[in-house]
Amino acid sequence: MKSQMLLDRETAWALAEDWVRAWNAHDLERILEHYAEDVVLVSPVAAERFGDRSGTVRGKTTLRDYFRLGLEKNPELRFELLDVMWGIGSVVLYYENQRGTKTGEVMELDAAGKVRRVLANYSG
Repeated sequence: MKSQMLLDRETAWALAEDWVRAWNAHDLERILEHYAEDVVLVSPVAAERFGDRSGTVRGKTTLRDYFRLGLEKNPELRFELLDVMWGIGSVVLYYENQRGTKTGEVMELDAAGKVRRVLANYSG
């Protein structure tokens, strides 16, 4: 296993702000640049959307389909970054969408700084 990087405030916020800008631009390719090829995302929305109780999306190709569908279903989608937390090889993005729903995404990063695992959690 490659060593994990200790993130700092500047690196974590830069990643989070770029991620939010990509989503707010609805730029699928730019969004996907943040993710590793073998990414695994676990989300209640994925469970609902794909009819799979595990809510697991595996691999960048499937993630592309999942995100594309989300952008198509939500043309008004917009995120506001509320806070960012960082640690060793992980970052937590806490943000609010255009409907006022808050999300906390735990993102584990690989040695190249790409997201390799995501745990998405939602409010109300």
